[in-house]
Amino acid sequence: MPAGFIAVHTGCGNAVDQRKYKNVSNRACERAIAVLLRDGGDGTTMEACEAAIRELEDSGETNAGFGSNLTWEGRVECEASIMDGASRLFGACTNVSRVKNPISLARVVCEKQNRLLKLGRIPPMVVSGQGAEAFAAETNIEMVENEEQMISKKALKCYRLHKETIQKYESINDIKISSLDTVGAVCVDAAGNITAGCSSGGLILKVSGRIGQAATYGAGCWASMNPNSSIATCTTGNGEYLMKTLLAKEIVSDLTASQCPITTINTTFQTKFLKSPFLSDLDEVYGGALTIDYDHETRRGDLLWAHTTKYMCLGYMSTGKRKPKFLMSEMPDIEKAGKVTIVSGHQFKLPQ
Repeated sequence: MPAGFIAVHTGCGNAVDQRKYKNVSNRACERAIAVLLRDGGDGTTMEACEAAIRELEDSGETNAGFGSNLTWEGRVECEASIMDGASRLFGACTNVSRVKNPISLARVVCEKQNRLLKLGRIPPMVVSGQGAEAFAAETNIEMVENEEQMISKKALKCYRLHKETIQKYESINDIKISSLDTVGAVCVDAAGNITAGCSSGGLILKVSGRIGQAATYGAGCWASMNPNSSIATCTTGNGEYLMKTLLAKEIVSDLTASQCPITTINTTFQTKFLKSPFLSDLDEVYGGALTIDYDHETRRGDLLWAHTTKYMCLGYMSTGKRKPKFLMSEMPDIEKAGKVTIVSGHQFKLPQ
């Protein structure tokens, strides 16, 4: 029987309603596991990771795909990325409004990285805007007729609320942060093949054309398959903070030589995120990450989650389990949000 493990997150924040995330997280995990078990184990971790994130994008409850946050002008501008640990290939798209599932476009971009275009041209690693949508159409990625079809009732309600609220304040900085529900997934199989991906609609009321961590190399997701272990992570939070610190890449790099994964994750967040010299002028730094650290020989893995926000919602499942597990990680003291890191984990073993 094929063996594999999937974990997903629906973001982090200081005001999170876990009820709306539980069902979609469970569906995402089940969809990924079904891919891994397909045709006796024909499904890959890339396909499973994409399938999980597609479910999160389609839900209308998360800030990704259908349901993405709207720009200041009320438009949808999505982005996503995916990275294959075995090949270390990365693909991303950004500022797309009519691509139904941005993660699927990101995967196509990733898989085309190792093949030159006509006349020996180098293939793109990131595609953007109208060019990205043209690329999607050429490669048979599902499109919607107009971007209004990507706007959920939740996103529109949120947009109107924040647009009205901001008129009462001198600047958007006076508004306390709520959820940062970018989505992500990490997936590994028994052989150590590993993939990480993420998808986002960006910050609420973001500037049109803004690019966030979900489309940025080294910031949104990272995956690496080494001779003895495989590590992958996907991040969530304030994209600008994650981009300035390249947090995804730093997490995987630090875990590569780690003896204690939880201690290492905590140290990475403390020294390279909360106390990063690139963020030294900030009193509160919001971010989170979901990570798999898998040992090829023992077939044991650590699922790790860390966040500096009040809450972080996640789910996980292995091919040997009948049901997914969902949980909401919580910081006991809201006053410490943005200033300290909560780190926890779950150990799993994949059968022979």
